[in-house]
Amino acid sequence: MEKILIVDDDMYVVESLKFALKDKYDLCLAYNSKAALEHYKNSEIAVTVLDVKFGKDNGLELYYKIRELNPQAIVIVTTPYGNVNYDNFKYISEAIRSGIFFYLTEPIDFKELELLIAKGVEMYNLYKQINYLNAEAKKNYETYGIIAESASMKNVLKTVEKVKNIDSNVLITGESGTGKGIIARIIHEQGNRKNERINTVNCAAIPKDLLESELFGYKKGAFTGAVGDKKGYFELSNKGTLFLDEIGDMDISLQGKLLHAIQEKTITPLGSEEPIEVDVRIITATNRDISSLVNEGKFREDLFYRLNVINIFLPPLRERREDIPYLVEYFIYKYSRKLSKNISKVDNDFIKTLEGYDFKGNVRELENLIERAIALSDNNILTKKDIMNYINKGYESNEHIGKKLIPIFVGETLEMIEKKVIKETYRICNYNQKDTAELLGITDRTIRNKFKKYNYDERA
Repeated sequence: MEKILIVDDDMYVVESLKFALKDKYDLCLAYNSKAALEHYKNSEIAVTVLDVKFGKDNGLELYYKIRELNPQAIVIVTTPYGNVNYDNFKYISEAIRSGIFFYLTEPIDFKELELLIAKGVEMYNLYKQINYLNAEAKKNYETYGIIAESASMKNVLKTVEKVKNIDSNVLITGESGTGKGIIARIIHEQGNRKNERINTVNCAAIPKDLLESELFGYKKGAFTGAVGDKKGYFELSNKGTLFLDEIGDMDISLQGKLLHAIQEKTITPLGSEEPIEVDVRIITATNRDISSLVNEGKFREDLFYRLNVINIFLPPLRERREDIPYLVEYFIYKYSRKLSKNISKVDNDFIKTLEGYDFKGNVRELENLIERAIALSDNNILTKKDIMNYINKGYESNEHIGKKLIPIFVGETLEMIEKKVIKETYRICNYNQKDTAELLGITDRTIRNKFKKYNYDERA
């Protein structure tokens, strides 16, 4: 049974609530603030019924102390009707804005209060479920480094489980920002080479003239500036893993040497004639279509087959939208701590807006968006307003222009053009009239009149 805390010094109220609720809930009673806070510290309270004034104690001050202990506390405040003076009204208004579940004036309608408590218990159990799911998502992220609630991402992790302890080469493909580097690290850190090193080389970030020496090393005097021997990443990764990121950008002149190293399991440093045996697991990643590069003669077909023994494709975020709420919760948890902010919850429209947005930068873009929203937030609740400017700019960016163009032909009336613009904007705004009005720079009343005029108010 859920625990209900009653904080009141009116014995009539206390006894009436005890009689009405005793068979439904586990009741806790407190006649002062100290006792009430003890209950919160030692028990899991579902709902609190709190008188605004009991004895010498101030119920609203107690409410704020309860909120410090539990930001999700569900509190119903009661107050005598005659005591609603300006100061009380001001404090109660502030408390309602900060999250009071409901506010009742006395004399109390016990049937109404019973219904409110039942609703509060429902909300409490919903919070418990959400907190559990969030904890599982965090645990999942902390264990594997990735959120995987969608079927497509769960399949990715299933593949990781199958390949982590074998030495077959893995090619990870997917758009920028989908987490290819994280998957590579998971394969290494969960596999049988986890006690050895994993080294990462970004093939697009290192000039081709330097990449060869970075991979294979060199001997003293091999070229001007080679004042001593240097081990390359193949040798440094011996017994471990070498992750070659952006492999699609490797110059074709170097691809033959990479193929030889993979096939023969030996490397020859620059300036040396003595091959060195290496035992290295190769994981590669790219956001490019290597099959097309092969057809264009920019990537060796034999190397492609060597690297692509096992392919892991990471879907873009727009194809795994069910992961967005979990990712949002994790990033809020991460950046609230990092930025010393107390973000306790998000508005439902905040999540819906994100779920309707096509993230071209994928998870990385979502993470940056959440960090920005938290950094600039003035309170402990994130709302749609915290992201709408960014989202709108995203729609206007070059990346989205092709998708958002509307065909307009010579001879079309202004009315026909206006109807097209409103309809497409409505779709982009996830069928939200208020957002449509904001994006078009018109009032809510105007958009309603336009919808009536053009005879559509549904998802047409």
